[in-house]
Amino acid sequence: MSVYNFKVRKINGEEITLESYKGKVLLIVNTASKCGFTHQYEGLEDIYKKYKSKGLEILAFPSNQFAEQEPGTNDEIQDFCKLNYGVTFQLFDKTNVRGEDAHPLFKYLSEQLPYKGLNLNHPIGQRLTEVLHNKFPELLEGNSIKWNFTKFLIDSTGNVVGRFEPTTDPKDLETEIEALL
Repeated sequence: MSVYNFKVRKINGEEITLESYKGKVLLIVNTASKCGFTHQYEGLEDIYKKYKSKGLEILAFPSNQFAEQEPGTNDEIQDFCKLNYGVTFQLFDKTNVRGEDAHPLFKYLSEQLPYKGLNLNHPIGQRLTEVLHNKFPELLEGNSIKWNFTKFLIDSTGNVVGRFEPTTDPKDLETEIEALL
């Protein structure tokens, strides 16, 4: 099994299979517009522009599951991303990424690589860890996605080769991306 086995819905409602990205390196990210990590849209767009011609695709899946930080409609999300960050990479339908109702793609991704913790040296890492322990202790269990802007790196044959928590800035993924392109 690989990511190519999953169907997803673009933000415009069109259903596709991830097989349409076969041969590309993918960075799959769950996103939110009202999060302390929202500025990562800018870094993701920078990486996309830099590596798109070499075979990188970024697939962003907005989710409202973490402190309701993505309350908008698909149209509002798309407008926000374009107006505030100039996002040109593919946005998808607002999606559940954890729990029983999680999209099968995100259940699969979470099972492929374990959660290894947040970078506590990141300016938000320590604070987010405290929030998770104090307000959302159930999120700390298992390998499920813990917060917005968790990133999964997929090689050109559909294998999950990297998991990066929200405290990993997109620019810090360039070495791994370059190695796969």
